[in-house]
Amino acid sequence: MQKIRSDEGFTLIELIIVVAIIGIIAAIAVPGLLRARMSANEASAIASLRALHSAQSTYSSSCGQGGYATSLTVLASPCNAGTGFISPDLNPIAVGVTKNAGGTGVLKSGYNIDLAGTGGPGPIDGTGKATNNDYLVTAVPQTTGATGQRGFNLTASGTIFQDPAGGAAGTIPIN
Repeated sequence: MQKIRSDEGFTLIELIIVVAIIGIIAAIAVPGLLRARMSANEASAIASLRALHSAQSTYSSSCGQGGYATSLTVLASPCNAGTGFISPDLNPIAVGVTKNAGGTGVLKSGYNIDLAGTGGPGPIDGTGKATNNDYLVTAVPQTTGATGQRGFNLTASGTIFQDPAGGAAGTIPIN
């Protein structure tokens, strides 16, 4: 009786080569994907700063008597039976929103976004809250080099500045 030999299937060497090729491809692709995610997070942070600048302008002209809100919570509050001036994802007291480490801002797309009144006291707003003559909005990466590389800030002037090191005190205007 003759033994029938089958050559179907893969040898161990062939499987190891395939796994090695997949590992090499993954090692090339993963850093690019991480850079793309950081870039998307930075774009989201810049968009949030622009939205907050627009909200502050609207607040100042309609409720703030020319002054600016002193926190995200104030900016999220309605004025004269209206709605707040920012979307719920930027409201630190909204349900489902993650507060940042300081508890006054939000964590959004890997960035800690916060707002503080600056420039001295302004007039009392339409709801009896104090305002300021200027404000500072900051967006810093939760983990520099992982969730974002650059930090950003914005004042009432409307210019967004960046800090390549990821801090909140950027001095380089973005293009």
